[in-house]
Amino acid sequence: MPSRRRFLSAASLAAAGLALAPLAACSRDAAAPAAAAPAPAAPPAAANAGNLMTRAIPSTGETVPVIGAGTSGSYEIALDSPDFARLQETIKVFFDGGATLFDTSPNYTNADEVLGALLADGGWRDRCFLATKIAADDRAAMEAQWAQSQRRLQTDHVELLQIHNLRALDIAWPYAQQLKEAGATKYIGLTHYLESGHAALVAAMRAHRPDFVQVNYSVNAPQAAQTVLPVAQELGIAVLINRAFDDGKLFARVSDTVLPDWAAEVGVTSWSQMFLKFAISHPSVTAVIPATGRPDRQADQLRAGTGPLLSEAQQAELVAQFA
Repeated sequence: MPSRRRFLSAASLAAAGLALAPLAACSRDAAAPAAAAPAPAAPPAAANAGNLMTRAIPSTGETVPVIGAGTSGSYEIALDSPDFARLQETIKVFFDGGATLFDTSPNYTNADEVLGALLADGGWRDRCFLATKIAADDRAAMEAQWAQSQRRLQTDHVELLQIHNLRALDIAWPYAQQLKEAGATKYIGLTHYLESGHAALVAAMRAHRPDFVQVNYSVNAPQAAQTVLPVAQELGIAVLINRAFDDGKLFARVSDTVLPDWAAEVGVTSWSQMFLKFAISHPSVTAVIPATGRPDRQADQLRAGTGPLLSEAQQAELVAQFA
């Protein structure tokens, strides 16, 4: 449990009482298109529970499972809705399957509140590697936003605090450093979700040497492998991957497409697994964070974190297929 000293130290840096207008969400990772059949009433058994691959965070050596989860879209639901009950099943599959890392943001309407309630109701907080973001334009707004995130997430600290899309970086970076020194976060990071932001992200990585960086990377948008990922490897920065499904657009492209002949060799049985395994097969990648609100899809995504990785030739074949 967090100490009173850490709580008071963190709280001293957060100014309460300023209500922030909702910010437009970005980097939404949609799940596979809905099937005709309804979601199962009970969560499926987690595949290979406890056998997820892990990767080390370079700055400390701490390991995290390669399959994480996001909250954009899927966790933006009413607390008293059937969707919330389904998320209770989904998050149980997630943790029972050996996953730990959740990435959220105050940008995603009420996703923080929903995730906080789920973690509290299920008693999952101590098992969760919780990542959120700062996304505001001045120090006062950042302090108010952090205080709000603590309330909504029902915690006084997070494992990772990221500066969202490099927003107001000159102000946000020193504030994030202060929160880290106060024990409000263990790691700090930088994010972006567009190729157009890669150059600025690389420059910020070199200037600030964050613990983490988050970037878009997928079979149809592999540019980060030439820009951000080599620099992360060079500097010893952990990498989270967003938009591995290209906001769900990739599923429309494969609706009538069979998996490659070699899919069984790497233990892949769905395109969702293939897209995620592509991401984690890059040696710089620490974890990928797709969002889903269904327990069956959560179980399917976890399977991507087991079995062999894709060879360089297999990765290149996928990039060519979706070019």
